[in-house]
Amino acid sequence: MVLRKDELEAKLKDDNLLIQSGVLRNEHPLDLSQQFKDFIDACRFGDLKKCQELINAGVNINGKDDFDYTPLIIASLCGHYELVQLLLESGALADPESFERERAVYNALNNKIRNLLLSYDYSKTADPLQPWSTHITSLLTRQVPKTADISLQAESEAFELHKFLLSSRSPYFRRKFADAPDLPTWKLSHAIPVESFRVVLRYLYLGELPRDVVDPRSTVTEEEVFKGIDKLCKQLELDKLWEAVLSMNDRRLARQRHQDEVQRAQTQVDGFFRDTVLKHKMHVESRKANEVKWPHDNAIFANVLLRADEEEGEEDEEDVVETHNGIPIGPSSDSQNGGSSAPRKPKRSVLYPAHKAFLIRSPYFETMFAGHFLESKDLEYLHIIKVDCTPEVLEIVLTFLYTEKADCPLEFALELLYLADMLLLDKLKTKAAIAISTLGSGTSNALVDRTHTQAASKGGADTQEAEQQIEVEPINVYDVIRAAWDLKVQRLEEFAAKYIASRLEYYIDEDEFAALIQESASRLKERQETDTIELLDDIRYYLSERFRLRFDGEGMEDMMDEQGELNAELVEGMIAAAEGLGADAAVQGAPGKEQDGAVRAALLPGLDGDTEGAVRTLDGALVEDEFDADAINYQILLDKIDKMLDRLKLDA
Repeated sequence: MVLRKDELEAKLKDDNLLIQSGVLRNEHPLDLSQQFKDFIDACRFGDLKKCQELINAGVNINGKDDFDYTPLIIASLCGHYELVQLLLESGALADPESFERERAVYNALNNKIRNLLLSYDYSKTADPLQPWSTHITSLLTRQVPKTADISLQAESEAFELHKFLLSSRSPYFRRKFADAPDLPTWKLSHAIPVESFRVVLRYLYLGELPRDVVDPRSTVTEEEVFKGIDKLCKQLELDKLWEAVLSMNDRRLARQRHQDEVQRAQTQVDGFFRDTVLKHKMHVESRKANEVKWPHDNAIFANVLLRADEEEGEEDEEDVVETHNGIPIGPSSDSQNGGSSAPRKPKRSVLYPAHKAFLIRSPYFETMFAGHFLESKDLEYLHIIKVDCTPEVLEIVLTFLYTEKADCPLEFALELLYLADMLLLDKLKTKAAIAISTLGSGTSNALVDRTHTQAASKGGADTQEAEQQIEVEPINVYDVIRAAWDLKVQRLEEFAAKYIASRLEYYIDEDEFAALIQESASRLKERQETDTIELLDDIRYYLSERFRLRFDGEGMEDMMDEQGELNAELVEGMIAAAEGLGADAAVQGAPGKEQDGAVRAALLPGLDGDTEGAVRTLDGALVEDEFDADAINYQILLDKIDKMLDRLKLDA
């Protein structure tokens, strides 16, 4: 339900009073930093790539500029649907009861964005770390698979806990376990009620604190429990615990304090993760990786090793000389006799000491450690589990599992997409898809028309120079399409079709593009003559959108026929005139020039034989302006699609 304007103003006034009194934290503080200004500008222009980079760099996604606008409101107002989606998935606040969410809904440019804002899950947007903190809390009671490595024993109860997490959250535990990393049990003091330990452990494991700290069956008073909490706060050096305890009866304040604590815990775990897991990774030769012996009682509390193999260079594949029982094999088997080829560099692997408590956030690892697999059995040394990816991608996955952070460089996004799918990490898979969607122009909202360049209008050497400056992306868009088909990622299918449509002139003549269209057609079993080709339909749609953006407001209606298509006769006349113009530019004083010039003057008024301001089309002809070039280029591309279909003997 959308609030009325007077209700919004009253709510804003109440929120401001609570913020001024210090009861509530300002969730949308004024941010005048240059980084935030760049973020606001990127949201205004719909620059997905820039926004993703700034979010990864830690920009305040919920700040306000000096005009009282948040990034979410700017993106909604400017009509950037994909960017609104990215902001919501990255933690932009969209609380249904908040003034800022209502402002974003009220200012949304279209109903598509408005419906997205109204339907988005509040619990996800209000607390993007909720899945991570919920998993941490579940470790207190989870029995299968077994991940605990220390037992805290009270007089009437035992707590199965995790040294890694306790060391991350408490300086006292860090020192305690550093001195005795193999400590299996720890007896708690009888002078402190077990209820006090329950509250403190729930705080350490990011659970919401209970309003009633004393159970009706307890033999101690509430005062004794609070005294015990006070002693534990001092002993374990937990400065913020009392703030959480005192806010238990105020639901909204308790939620804010809990969010603050989750963010603090994320920072603590992230730091400890880098000081242990990443700092102690081992680089070894692949053939010796399985010979590594890592004891269970180690100083960083690791209980499994993950292995990722580095990629081999192309020259290593060609010049390899392998032997089996002393007999050389492979294409270079006789090079050994010449003695001229140097031995290749041995393949390397990286081993990461990891903790099952965090790995089981992936259902893949959870099943592996809980089932009857070899990896679930205890051996003398830690199991080594090979993950089919490069070390860089495995680090991204580990960082996500431990901290919920996922900074995905574009060059690793496709490999990460496949690995996240294998590990059943839907959120990480979505982040990889978002990273891939930044490929190209930096925005999937705007279809960049690359047929118009300053060099193209001049021709000659400048045109060749412009063609040499065509961007080289770290990911092949054909691979993106096949990944979208393999993994059923609709978002990437749409993006890839849009990407190709905005650059179709660079793909339409390639054999690989034709093979891709053939592959798309073959995906439909028992194909009928009336069936279309899904990928080609999408490309045609985005191609029409690309040129419609250019045509809008430029007399488009005059160029359309009754069916809403470009008037073929008019376009053919423009093409013929353009070809005549190009011939005249090359051959001066040719017979019939005056007559041809009259025809061209009728079709292309205003050119008057002066080719200096003319625009060159995709087939090299000269026309009067970019509007004429667009009409001709659009028809040229459609004709090339039809010719390609004829070659492939496809009817679409």
